[in-house]
Amino acid sequence: MNVRVRDGLWMASAFLLALVTLVAPLGRPGQWWLVVASAVWAAALVPLSAWRPRWAIVLTAPLNAVNNLLALAPTSLVVFRAARSVRSQGELWALIGTTAVLQAGFGGLYAWRAGDSPTEYALATAFTVVFLLVFPAVAGALIGRRKPLTQVLMERNDYLEHARVLTATTARSATRAHIASEMHDMLSHRLRQLTAHAETLEHSAVEQAPELREQVELIRKTSAVAMDELREILGVLGTSTDADEDAGTRTDVERLVAASAAAGVSVVLEWSGDDLSNADARLRRAVHRVVREALTNVHKHAPSARTRVSVQVAERVRVEVVNGPSSEPRGGGTRRGLIGLDERVELIGGSFDARPFAGGFRVAADLPSHPVVQEETGSAGSVTEAPPPITAEVLTVPRVVGGGCLATLAVVPALGTAFVLLVVAIFGRGEMSRQEFDAFEISVVHEEEVTETFGFGVHSDNAGCSRYHASDSDALDFELCFDEYGVLATKKELAR
Repeated sequence: MNVRVRDGLWMASAFLLALVTLVAPLGRPGQWWLVVASAVWAAALVPLSAWRPRWAIVLTAPLNAVNNLLALAPTSLVVFRAARSVRSQGELWALIGTTAVLQAGFGGLYAWRAGDSPTEYALATAFTVVFLLVFPAVAGALIGRRKPLTQVLMERNDYLEHARVLTATTARSATRAHIASEMHDMLSHRLRQLTAHAETLEHSAVEQAPELREQVELIRKTSAVAMDELREILGVLGTSTDADEDAGTRTDVERLVAASAAAGVSVVLEWSGDDLSNADARLRRAVHRVVREALTNVHKHAPSARTRVSVQVAERVRVEVVNGPSSEPRGGGTRRGLIGLDERVELIGGSFDARPFAGGFRVAADLPSHPVVQEETGSAGSVTEAPPPITAEVLTVPRVVGGGCLATLAVVPALGTAFVLLVVAIFGRGEMSRQEFDAFEISVVHEEEVTETFGFGVHSDNAGCSRYHASDSDALDFELCFDEYGVLATKKELAR
């Protein structure tokens, strides 16, 4: 329910409840304008408890000076609601103490005007302070403190979840770096030795065993390719080597294109946009790998075809290698290199496409300028992202029950007492016979003797007086007036 609608309903309820005193007074009837004023005051405290909770608590005190218990009863809800919003416990109890003193003062003013005894005044003050002020304030303070504590707990839970993800990511990165370091130290050295020996053996074979030249050249090329692939694996594992510091830059791509042209491929480069020298290393490695793998395929399957390498750098980086028709028959191939390219591009949040195009073949990749964080999927125990934090508004059943019971205990005593008094006032006799009226003796009968039997009567314009209907005459009322000590001072008959 909307907060404004809910406040409106509470305001209307408090106002109408307080007006019931006009027709069924709880105690000695008071002046009608005071009843209406107290009803307006009680209704105004409802929204004030949300906007100005401190003022709302203090402003409940003046209602104790008016003979309208039904306007005073809803103040327990006002105090409960306002106490939830006051974060400082010292400030809250300073407000409660101040309000208790003011309530006692306004209650004393009413007791003096109504002629109540000190005992009656003390009991009434104790009731309003304990059940309409202190008890609701305690309940509101407990629930109010729970909300920020719950919020702190949720924030700490969120922090720990993200710390767990960060720790797992750091551990994976450290493991990758360790594996890459081991591979670099062990394999790269062996491959460099193999390449050096192959080159020496190739030179020797030219002079001493020409028939072995092709096999030796194959060994040298294979070791060089293995070295390049090792560098790629090290790049995937999150490390960088001296050889890939400029990978994917314009200079690097021009070098790849020049190498292909020197090998007899008709290839041109079209580069638009900024250089990638300052771009993310993962992006540069992906650009290098796409261009290199595509040109390698051109060498294998279409060496006589005209080829175009295009790199467009904007909000995203688009790499395209297109070759035209070739006179050589196209081999089947394993597509293992293209599959690896697709996985590599997808790993950084890009898209990859490789298919026949206009009699030739087209390899294209659309790459983000800022690659996403590498994620692991499909493995048990992998951590992808921290779950969203549980907000303080998500209530569990125990919290609902606990908070509801506490709030109910805060308001039931006050509202229950008001309900009982209301039933007594509504269903009291409010009338007497002439014989009963004549039996009352002035200066002898006390007010308690009358109200215990006939109730509080109906509204009378005279202060300290109660008016009762005559049970044996529809045109006659009886008015009984009591002095400051509660003793019958005057009695008279009034025509309706």
